[in-house]
Amino acid sequence: MADLIVKSAVKEQLEGQNVASDFYDALDEEVASVIDNASRRAEENDRKTVQARDL
Repeated sequence: MADLIVKSAVKEQLEGQNVASDFYDALDEEVASVIDNASRRAEENDRKTVQARDL
């Protein structure tokens, strides 16, 4: 699976906090799950375009 997150952006967002290395993998899996769910919702509504409302 490709990385879906940018580690430097996550670290910047969590300014002042340390980030465990396994956090990035868990976050990447969570993002993949959100994307899969949005894709499924779009398909269920007979659309090929995933939209913000699918989140």
